[in-house]
Amino acid sequence: MTPPTAAPDTAALRALIQDHFDRSGLMRHLRARLGDVAPGRVHVHLPYGPNLTQHLGYFHAGATSSIADAAGGFAAMTRAQPGHTVLSVEFKINMLAPARGESLEAVGRVVRAGRTLTIVQVDVYALNAGEKTPVALMQQTLMNLPEPA
Repeated sequence: MTPPTAAPDTAALRALIQDHFDRSGLMRHLRARLGDVAPGRVHVHLPYGPNLTQHLGYFHAGATSSIADAAGGFAAMTRAQPGHTVLSVEFKINMLAPARGESLEAVGRVVRAGRTLTIVQVDVYALNAGEKTPVALMQQTLMNLPEPA
């Protein structure tokens, strides 16, 4: 019989992910913020701003992809071994609808955490007047590696 595993320290996990998120220059530049953090799942929020749009006024695919990449990466990091981090190897993103709204929310969820690679799915939603519309879907592969000194 396998002994029960200790419940993850969610406060410590949140602090670890918040520290790494705060060190991301791109997330600062976009004014993105970290949302919920749980083992294998991370939310990233991006408020609307005219500097984040494309020519029709929707969120630019680059901004959408950036927060999806971050949500997936940080979700993978929640499953990394202590002293390890992750780097994106590849991702594919499908835009499902124009990304228009007051903000975007990217929800990264670990599908499989392996020793070398972690596979993540990210759903991106536009939030507008209390409604949540799916606007993008990403599949991402990340490499697990020791945290640089």
